[in-house]
Amino acid sequence: MPHQIGFVDNSGGVLAHYKMLETIRDFASANGWTVLRYDTVPANRELILKGVGYTGEEEIFVGFRTYQDAGADYYNLLAAVFTGYVPGNTFDSQPGARLSGVPAHNNRIDYWLTLNPQRIALAMKVGTPVYESAYVGKCLPYGRPSQYPYPVVCSGMLNGAATLRFSDTTANHSIGYKGNSARLGLRSNDNWLNAYCYPWGNAQIAGTNQIRDTGDVYHPLPIELHDNVNNLWGALDGIFYISGFNNAVENTFTLDSHDYVV
Repeated sequence: MPHQIGFVDNSGGVLAHYKMLETIRDFASANGWTVLRYDTVPANRELILKGVGYTGEEEIFVGFRTYQDAGADYYNLLAAVFTGYVPGNTFDSQPGARLSGVPAHNNRIDYWLTLNPQRIALAMKVGTPVYESAYVGKCLPYGRPSQYPYPVVCSGMLNGAATLRFSDTTANHSIGYKGNSARLGLRSNDNWLNAYCYPWGNAQIAGTNQIRDTGDVYHPLPIELHDNVNNLWGALDGIFYISGFNNAVENTFTLDSHDYVV
């Protein structure tokens, strides 16, 4: 799957989160995604994309827009997934819109960006530093396309377009991949669900007694979406849980010829 590592800054007077939006557009359009909207006129700039999935015949609608407040010193992205696209609708009122904020910055942002035909995933190193993540597009469903035709996920760090800065340390600012919050939404066949995510919730693996490495080998575990009762819907595509025991952010490893970053 294509991936890109780099940084954006505010040289030339362009805010870094604006440049991040442009970077996503350029990378996606160069790798099979269609740009349906890229509007840089308003302060809240908008990007809406369409992917074709692994079959090459699907319609997967995702987007990012900026939102900011110089007085409150936040400069954020808003990750989105839609069930369709209407040119005359605003970004937030696109069909079936699900939105989750991702704090960014007006200064340098280091980023890791990866995509395939059905989803886009982003991680950013912001400020002090704080690590921010987002995932938009399809997951890997545990069901046939006829049973579950549009298994999309929208995951960010905030509940909707929350007006929080990257430095916020409250429970309202946390990685969506942990599940069981509005920061990650899974589309069922008729509505959006706040899914639970395995292995979070299992204290022996991801809790206080987190799993450790085995002879310096770390085992990435699939992040599986479920309702904590009877239903197991699928797994995120290319995103995994890995133990933090004797591990550090920005470590890298290779698995099945794919490169991963912690």
